[in-house]
Amino acid sequence: MSGLEPICSSNESLRQQLNLSQGNEVRYIAAIDIGTNSTHLLIASVDPALHTFSVDLAEKSTTRLGERDPDNGDLTELAMDRVLETLKHFKSLAESHQVEKIVVTATSAVREAPNGREFLMKLKEEIDLDVDLISGFEEARLIYLGVLSGMPLGEKPHLILDIGGGSTELILADGRDARALTSTRVGAVRLQTDFVKEEPLSSARLDFLRTFIRGSLEPAVDKICRRLKPEEVPFMVATSGTALAIGALLASEEENPPLKLHGFRLKKNKLDQLVERLICMSSEQRRKLPSLSERRAEIIVPGALILQTAMQMMSINQLILSERALREGLIFDWMLRNGLSTDRFSFQSSIRQRTVLHQAQRFGVNPQRAERVARHSMSLYETTFGIFHHDEGQGRDLLWAAAMLHACGQHININAYHKHSWYLIRHGELLAYSDTEHLMVAAIARYHRRSLPKKRHEAWQLFSKREHKRIVSEMSFLLRLAVAVDRRPEPVVESILVQLNKSQVHFQLYGQGNHDLSLEKWGLMNCANLVEELYGLDLKVSVY
Repeated sequence: MSGLEPICSSNESLRQQLNLSQGNEVRYIAAIDIGTNSTHLLIASVDPALHTFSVDLAEKSTTRLGERDPDNGDLTELAMDRVLETLKHFKSLAESHQVEKIVVTATSAVREAPNGREFLMKLKEEIDLDVDLISGFEEARLIYLGVLSGMPLGEKPHLILDIGGGSTELILADGRDARALTSTRVGAVRLQTDFVKEEPLSSARLDFLRTFIRGSLEPAVDKICRRLKPEEVPFMVATSGTALAIGALLASEEENPPLKLHGFRLKKNKLDQLVERLICMSSEQRRKLPSLSERRAEIIVPGALILQTAMQMMSINQLILSERALREGLIFDWMLRNGLSTDRFSFQSSIRQRTVLHQAQRFGVNPQRAERVARHSMSLYETTFGIFHHDEGQGRDLLWAAAMLHACGQHININAYHKHSWYLIRHGELLAYSDTEHLMVAAIARYHRRSLPKKRHEAWQLFSKREHKRIVSEMSFLLRLAVAVDRRPEPVVESILVQLNKSQVHFQLYGQGNHDLSLEKWGLMNCANLVEELYGLDLKVSVY
């Protein structure tokens, strides 16, 4: 998202929806995914007014359903019992959250097993769960919806890659629709079970695996390439436990590791180096890596080889990680089918605003007050270019988001609320913002009052680039000024005009009705020392 218009104009309907949602009852939905390696539960709260959802609880159990009978391919009694016991607990947990619907799907392990449907009937009889056995193409569609719900795709082609235990989905899509949905019977668990008999892998076995993966992915890649226009180069998005585990390993090597992997960018040269290290390790050595669970350590090498081969085949040098996938897709699909989100592209085009408004609501922010501060911030951004900032557009979105959320820490401690706002924003969910942008929004809110950034501050140490520090410094000062002219519960300032006259910057405040703006003038004049210290200018304030 870029430009002032999407923030100020199209956001009007979103603001109205936020106001409506204050009295709207949240709806709770659970999604369960019975996968080849793990069974997952997700409980989400759906906001009917904002047409969005947030994840309240996520649980995972390594049930290893893909460990089938080697003679006939049936699901084993032991594996089915593990899933059954897990589902009993998941159902009880979902019901304790008073969900109105539990959506359950089973994927490749169940659909390929001769006794897969018998197992689903058993689940219905014993714990009264209706499980939808989905095809590979439906799995790909739901993965697309999950990524769509948490990442802006716009109109540019994106190649979504999901490496599961038993299958790999490749999806070519943009914010409007999916152009190609593919599912291939090659997955991390399947490769480990069928072809990895001893470790570390020999050169011959490694060459065989890479050749096998390439041959398995070839039909899907060919289909993707046929749907691409000659001039188009897709951007890759990777999701699933394998991709996130690899991302966690690479992120741990960063100087400032991200708090979340959603939005983390992974370069192929780094992946290649990691793969070379992993294939030389035994399973026992990989288990000692702090970012890998015991089960993931067993299957990470074949999974990493799938990711590496897919990037090679598509000539892609960088990808971005998405923490949202199939389970979130189930929630989004339920919303679409129940009229809670009717236009996927509309949802996509406003995903940044929606996530900010959703967090503002969750944190109990006064929406009218936050909107006024945001409006003043946007006005100051436009009128003080060349005076207080030289931003070329990157900071505008971040300033708006920080303005909407700057007061979210007030319900924790009113005296030091800016520090609590920083913590809540930093650890909250801001969809469609990169990790660095997320940190910048939190830091802008952190420094809108009290002290300026200092080297000892954790919020400041997280930035290594001078450009990021500049944006935070400039945008937080604009937010400081915007908050200074909004000191009362009711709106009194209609507009702000700023003029530069040699060494003096002149603020002209225009009030609504006959309000006395002496309080707002006093608030701005409290910033006079900072204006002189930071910019070498005298501050003058007039009210009208």
